[in-house]
Amino acid sequence: GAVPSASNPAPSPRPGPPDIPEPEDFVYGADEFVLQGVSWPGAALSRFDRALLGAWQDRMVRGLFRYRLGELPTRVLPGAMGLVVQLNPQRATQRRPPQAIRSLTQPFDPQQFNFTRIRPGEVLLRLRHRSGGDPPPLDRVLVAINVSPLERGHVLLLPEPALGLPQALTPQLLRFGLEAVLLSTQPGFRVGFNSLGASASVNHLHLHAFYLAHPLRVESAPAEPLLPEGGPALLRDVPAPALLFYTAGTELRAVAEAVCGLAAGLAARGLAYNVFATRGAPPAGGAAAGLRVLLWARRPSFEPEGPDEAVPAVALCELAGYLPLPAAAPFAALSEAEALRALRRPLPPEPELRRLLRELLPRTPRDT
Repeated sequence: GAVPSASNPAPSPRPGPPDIPEPEDFVYGADEFVLQGVSWPGAALSRFDRALLGAWQDRMVRGLFRYRLGELPTRVLPGAMGLVVQLNPQRATQRRPPQAIRSLTQPFDPQQFNFTRIRPGEVLLRLRHRSGGDPPPLDRVLVAINVSPLERGHVLLLPEPALGLPQALTPQLLRFGLEAVLLSTQPGFRVGFNSLGASASVNHLHLHAFYLAHPLRVESAPAEPLLPEGGPALLRDVPAPALLFYTAGTELRAVAEAVCGLAAGLAARGLAYNVFATRGAPPAGGAAAGLRVLLWARRPSFEPEGPDEAVPAVALCELAGYLPLPAAAPFAALSEAEALRALRRPLPPEPELRRLLRELLPRTPRDT
């Protein structure tokens, strides 16, 4: 049959036989990281892409998702930001109601829905990094379907669910996410994280990963360096200003630790955060050459999403410029100006963000 891809339509789910396949042990090493030459529209699928998309499509055929995901209406809004909007009404009506989140430090609650309750067939892969000179502290990460998918190949990356870890990003899990991006030959494969108070719907540690066949401005826009010797830069001319970390693909541990250290500092000051990892250009801008990791600081919100808002949810996808919308009217009528107001509303103003960075990154120069 045809090789599954991020754009091939999947057949309608149908009741499948009870013999759900066991998840594949996907053992990989740094020799499989694709460090150069990844550009639009993408090369042939890698071993990782084939394993993930093949198993994902198999579970779609077996009816393990809450709805059939066909080709979604998609358009790029007129304007400088190139916002990608997509109509996905089924996710809005058929996804599991988000868990009630009341604080940034809410402990894991085994009585609430969590990933120990997912069905065995929902797990596609067990990612294991071959032991080497610098083995990751996590032994493995599970790749499970998101049963209410945003896009083809939408999965969750889960550290051992039985550990009962709350939704606070760890360097170990983020590093697995960065490695997953490098295992793919597709520029549209992205990984991200929503903290508590920043649209996380389950308080159990997980990353999102998905394929989206559109470039995003955050992957190429230039950034303003904040420190003379590297470290985060300020990405301003994008849909939602962010802190940018960059690596050519060889310093994954250091980048993961830097991102999580800064995220923990934000959380300690009462701010929520979102993270987005993607192929992208160096901070000066230009063509994709390595990995960009974006970190957004935001005022936390513990209220349910408002269906009447121009953009009903502002999470990692929306901040990056990819807006899944639940209804046809806003999909047809949304303007860039309306969308940008919604995306930037939860973010601290730039002067406040710069003050925070002076506290968290003491070597950051003061504004002149």
